[in-house]
Amino acid sequence: MKKIAIASLALAATAQAAVQPKSFDGAEYVPGEVLVKFKPGQKNLWLKKKSFGFVEDNSFRVSFGEFSKLKFSDKQTMEKIIEALNSDPAVEYAEPNFIYRAIGVRSGARQNEFMSYATPNDPMFGKLWGLLNTGDNEPAGSRGNSSPSGLSGADVNAMAAWQITKGSSAVKIAVIDTGVDYNHPDLRNNIWVNEAELNGQPGIDDDGNGYVDDIHGYDFANNDGDPMDGNGHGTHCSGTIAAEHDNGVGIAGVMANAQIMGVKFLTDEGSGTTEHAIQAVDYATKMNVDIMSNSWGGGGASRALEEAIIRAKDAGIVFTAAAGNSATNNDNSPHYPSNYDVENVISVAAHNYNDSLASFSCYGKNTVHVAAPGRNILSTVPNDAYEVFSGTSMATPHVTGVVGLYIAEHGRTDVAQLREELMVSSVYNREYGRKTIGGGRVDAYNFLTFAVEPRPAQPDPSLWVDYEELMESGHPYLNNVYDSRTITIPGAKHIRVVVESYELESGYDFINVIDNTGETVDSVSGEGSEYVSSHVDGDSVTIEFKTDTSRTMWGYRIQKLQYIPQ
Repeated sequence: MKKIAIASLALAATAQAAVQPKSFDGAEYVPGEVLVKFKPGQKNLWLKKKSFGFVEDNSFRVSFGEFSKLKFSDKQTMEKIIEALNSDPAVEYAEPNFIYRAIGVRSGARQNEFMSYATPNDPMFGKLWGLLNTGDNEPAGSRGNSSPSGLSGADVNAMAAWQITKGSSAVKIAVIDTGVDYNHPDLRNNIWVNEAELNGQPGIDDDGNGYVDDIHGYDFANNDGDPMDGNGHGTHCSGTIAAEHDNGVGIAGVMANAQIMGVKFLTDEGSGTTEHAIQAVDYATKMNVDIMSNSWGGGGASRALEEAIIRAKDAGIVFTAAAGNSATNNDNSPHYPSNYDVENVISVAAHNYNDSLASFSCYGKNTVHVAAPGRNILSTVPNDAYEVFSGTSMATPHVTGVVGLYIAEHGRTDVAQLREELMVSSVYNREYGRKTIGGGRVDAYNFLTFAVEPRPAQPDPSLWVDYEELMESGHPYLNNVYDSRTITIPGAKHIRVVVESYELESGYDFINVIDNTGETVDSVSGEGSEYVSSHVDGDSVTIEFKTDTSRTMWGYRIQKLQYIPQ
């Protein structure tokens, strides 16, 4: 088994340390590498005829086809290579080998002592505000102290849910990440065990599933059967999902009982590629897990990865996914894999213990489903230790655990129906209502009991009236711009902004839509067109344009607002 070596979450690391990643359509990829899915029977013929300039570096088969990873001279542009391959009649599709990264960060020094709480008896339970928020129990974060006060009850309502179920060892969950420390005292009794491989011969595929010695899962980053975590990120996510209860050590997970399967495709530096991501998802599908937990993101819109997720959907497997940590709107700056429009994908934003969207969290009223605790979350890390991390990476395993409780109690069900029930049972908050599809933070008890939380009435979409108003930036715009304009439409009950076109530095330059209380109700960054903002109440709206000190792009153009009369 591999030796554990704790490394910091090097989010700036590349998939190959010696090679700097490049960008294709705004997404990082491994230079000089493409993934090609050939049409049936075409691969070998194509390689014989058109191998000039390409070298097949790897070939692998998954449940939905055969792929080749081809290498080519980096003197040729990725755009031209992809265009040429996708126009070839032997090719079903080709795409860059995108890079993905773990999207949670350590929040501070290792935590060794935390106050205990009566139930469960795990000594650090009192700092798990995501399970039981008392308003004063957030653990120390990046600044060495917690917020002055939180909102009591702004948690996943675990204590009430546990009166119904604490989980089941029949529920199998693939943590697709940097691996899992399956020896951790808070996890080892909730780790999936492949009995055929455990009791079989080393170096032999004893269960005939195509993978050798996959006792606790598989490591696609290193192509072996040992998914030990040398980073910490995957182990941290696993502890939030299913750290053992009442064992006298550490913490407690959302589930007291489950089977955690380690599916490693991110390296110990915290990054991985499409090549390994699709193999990881395909493996978990083949092993018929109930849930895949995915606290990673990056890359572009990969058809191969989407196809792998669709296969999981067809098998009835839930795919929870972190929405991202760049504080941007996923409606106009897509984040993958959370943005795939597949019925089993649950995109998760992070909220803090004050019941507000975390400052780093991505959001999207059309693309992000729910919010869950994600700031200053205490959980397990390798070497029998515990640390505090923050990120949508930490929010996602809270949702994974809540879905696990549901499956333990009600069994597997239609994934689209499950997602809808999760959303309508979430606790509404105006901020989440404007920035997520479901409009709330997850509530395990509501979810288990099929409760439907009330939502405020939304404006009738047939009543919007156009209001001409021209606003636009310079083309290109300048650095350090701050432009704010308040527009009043007499007699308006609601107003929204229609951005005709925009091209802004994603995550750094923003158009902000602000209501008459000073609250930012929407932000636009990245590139897109015909973007319709969230609405503000009242007869005035402020449109703010802010840029930073670096890169400038084309800018934006607004030709109209829309309003609903009183």
